[in-house]
Amino acid sequence: MKSFRRSRTTTVVTVPSPSPSFDFDLGLDLDSSHGSSTPWRLEEIVARAGEEADQHFLEVSLDAMPDEVLALDVNCSPAEEDPESNLLANEMWEKSTPPLPQKKSGNLSGILKKNVSHELPPKVKINPVATNFSGKLKQFSQELTAAPNSRIKQFSQELKAEIKRISGNLGVGLNKDYGMIRNGAHAGRKRVMSRTKSGTQYALQGLQFISKATGNSQADALWKAVESRFHQLAVDGLLSREDFGFCIGMKDSRDFAKELFDALARRRGQTLQSISLEELREFWILISDQKFDSRLQIFFDMCDKNADGRISEGEVKEIIALSASANKLAKLKDQADEYAALIMEELDPDNLGYIEIAQLESLLLGEYGGFMKDPHTNYSQTLSQNLGPPTRRKSLVQRKTKATMYFVYENWQRMWVVALWIIAMAGIFTWKFLQYRQRAAFQVMGYCLCTAKGAAETLKLNMALILLPVCRNTITWLRSSPLGSAVPFDDNINFHKTIAAAIVVGVFLHAGLHLTCDFVRVELFNKEQFVALLGADFGSTKPSYREIVFTTVSLSGIFMVVLMCIAFVLATRWFRRNHVKLPWPFHRLTGFNAFWYSHHLFVLVYVSLLVHSWFLLLTRDWRQKTTWVYLLFPVLLYSGERTLRALRAGHYTVNIVKAAIYPGNVLALHMTKPPGFKYRSGMYLFLQCPEISTFEWHPFSITSSPGDDCVSVHIRTAGDWTLAMRNLFSKIMAPPVGGKSGLLRVEYNLGDDSKFPRLRIDGPYGAPAQDYRKYDVLLLIGLGIGATPFISILKDLLNTIKMGEQQQPQDVVLDFSSIYENPSPRKKRKARCPTNAYFCWVTKEQGSFDWFKGIMNEVAEIDSKAVIELHNYLTSVYEEGDARSALITMVQSLHHARNGVDIVSGTRVRTHFARPNWKKVFSRVANAHKGSRIGVFYCGPMILAKELKELAREYNHNSNTRFEFHKENF
Repeated sequence: MKSFRRSRTTTVVTVPSPSPSFDFDLGLDLDSSHGSSTPWRLEEIVARAGEEADQHFLEVSLDAMPDEVLALDVNCSPAEEDPESNLLANEMWEKSTPPLPQKKSGNLSGILKKNVSHELPPKVKINPVATNFSGKLKQFSQELTAAPNSRIKQFSQELKAEIKRISGNLGVGLNKDYGMIRNGAHAGRKRVMSRTKSGTQYALQGLQFISKATGNSQADALWKAVESRFHQLAVDGLLSREDFGFCIGMKDSRDFAKELFDALARRRGQTLQSISLEELREFWILISDQKFDSRLQIFFDMCDKNADGRISEGEVKEIIALSASANKLAKLKDQADEYAALIMEELDPDNLGYIEIAQLESLLLGEYGGFMKDPHTNYSQTLSQNLGPPTRRKSLVQRKTKATMYFVYENWQRMWVVALWIIAMAGIFTWKFLQYRQRAAFQVMGYCLCTAKGAAETLKLNMALILLPVCRNTITWLRSSPLGSAVPFDDNINFHKTIAAAIVVGVFLHAGLHLTCDFVRVELFNKEQFVALLGADFGSTKPSYREIVFTTVSLSGIFMVVLMCIAFVLATRWFRRNHVKLPWPFHRLTGFNAFWYSHHLFVLVYVSLLVHSWFLLLTRDWRQKTTWVYLLFPVLLYSGERTLRALRAGHYTVNIVKAAIYPGNVLALHMTKPPGFKYRSGMYLFLQCPEISTFEWHPFSITSSPGDDCVSVHIRTAGDWTLAMRNLFSKIMAPPVGGKSGLLRVEYNLGDDSKFPRLRIDGPYGAPAQDYRKYDVLLLIGLGIGATPFISILKDLLNTIKMGEQQQPQDVVLDFSSIYENPSPRKKRKARCPTNAYFCWVTKEQGSFDWFKGIMNEVAEIDSKAVIELHNYLTSVYEEGDARSALITMVQSLHHARNGVDIVSGTRVRTHFARPNWKKVFSRVANAHKGSRIGVFYCGPMILAKELKELAREYNHNSNTRFEFHKENF
């Protein structure tokens, strides 16, 4: 095919390659003048070739008609062909019969100055008229074929400066998708010569108005939904401008959709307030077009409100404010003037007062001013690329065997504990069942009695065990002991809930069989036979059903069951998390307070249990009344813990050093550290404010590091107590001077702390995250306020980095695997420290980044070896590629490249937009740390925990990287 391509395309001439072969893809721009193809000098081609000298085969891209050559016959790949280019190529070939005039050295053409002498392959056809050029080109081909890398690169170095100088003088020419650039084009304005690899990727996915219309079938389905909504919203067959956004699926971006509507109308030369179904179909075809240049033109028209082909600074400001509003970025909207000036300064260096579509394109593609888009936006390969080569499909038995092995490996600690518990329950149930099978009462009540008594024995065991998982001090101590490697203490709350479920089953069997079977059979049994068998236990009479129910043992049992039902129901997730909305005055039965107070009914429950077990009807010997034996040790242990908490609360009364209320209703408290209060990063404490309640204690993660002088917590308003805390401190503190700090209130206390309320703390208590030093690599994932457990870990790692830099010479690489916060030379084995930590924080509010701005900036400044990698995700912003966030993304990149500060978070850490792709996050970490043991710590809703746990299991099954998942539980 004879072809001269336009708009950043390449004409290819292939010559025989040396060994090893090289690939020279020059990417030269033919469209450097109005409608004409400007020749390129061979030296420039060599320069471009030298930049690609390390590739695998020699493919030289010639992109012009030299002075003495009429045309070259070239082959373009099918993916790059289009009918319009073919037609232009044929026309150019027909018009090229007379030789072209000699051009001056100011253009990208000239006479070849290198003597080369090798014949081109048959693929290249030279017009016979230009025989003198043919010989030179043959020699050039031979020289390229034989030249080693060093010579090609030498050509590049000699001519690179000349190419840059000349390319800067190119004009703006024809573009195949949106025609001749507007008449206002400035002849001296620079233009990007070609799309880079990253720019091309963005062009394929960027500026999506309808992001899901990626395929014909899916696009058709989307249009049917749009058509259906049109019929619902249309009045007299016309869809109003206000309803356009809801109709096309932009229900949360009505203002943005209105501007899109106006831009589409201006393309038709109209000002519309409503459209018909046929016009909507035309609009839909335009906004769902998968060609980037088409979408670019629509976006440019949205900015260019007066349709003069230019975008002024005021119009840039308006589109920035519109995009910020669509993405719920209030701070960015207030600073639209500053960012509009930044864009104009970058894209309009000549101070013409406007920018054009070429400059807007270069900004959106990340090719302007040397800045780069977020390097971590597409930062991973696919899952299959990191899980090793595909293997032959295994048999069903092999797959099941492998799955079982992995399940046992991941859950062996839970398995042996649960197995021991089940065996214990089964053993005592069977023992008691067989015991009553031999008694006289069996002849009266049968197997109902045996089953009820067996269930009662399991209830004794479980009522004792249920106290152990909530003995927090004991568990914190055992967690650090050798037993911590065999017992899953992180699952203490889950085990507590599991035992509660077993108690429910036991109560159902015990009480249910007594009330519906045993008591009924006693009343129906023959009186003489009953007296002969059980008369000694019932005073030589046969009681009625009513008389049995109103005995002490029955009433205490019923009272105990009622209290347990109340505590169980109010402890469920629906009531504890306020998911159930009850009318007044029952609304106080939901929330944490209801859970807290109802759970303290356990004192009455255990008293009733002792009474119930002492007044048994069929057991008279006190040595057979064994309930107290089960309960003795757990009750004493738990009572001791509560006593220790009460005594420690008076000792651990703290003063407020600093307090702040951040956007998002988060109260940050910095308190004095009590003497002897030692903790590890990842632990939590209980906090009490006597001015609010003398009984309520609430758990909060410690956000300060063990080496800090004070103890800090961050409290998000989520209930009555936290709301009362926020209101109490907001009345005391004054607003910041100037109001520019991002805080609602802030106060520093330098000695006079009388205005602040006194607080009490209890703890510290162990949590899964405290064992982070056991792992080679950390993956910390927090949602919203769920970031708090990991802030202390980041601070601790940062302190380790500081200490290592102080101890190590500047020219020595720091080994983080051998550093501990208190290293001891006497110890042969030093505690490890993770070599890398990845922190992923997902939040839906821009103001949330103010919570931990200080630690983020400190990490970015001090961590020169990139031990800690921070990733902030803002879910209120639309994902990359969406037209509503496209300009925000590029302004973010430009501002960060210039100032080193992210426009969204206000820190040095770049913010990602939309929800993270967790499969890609795991993929990147696994690919970077093959064969490592990676600890995944998560704090947030349970629904995401299931996804993360499944991803960890998937990678463990298919790679040599080990992910160990832990979820924070309070």
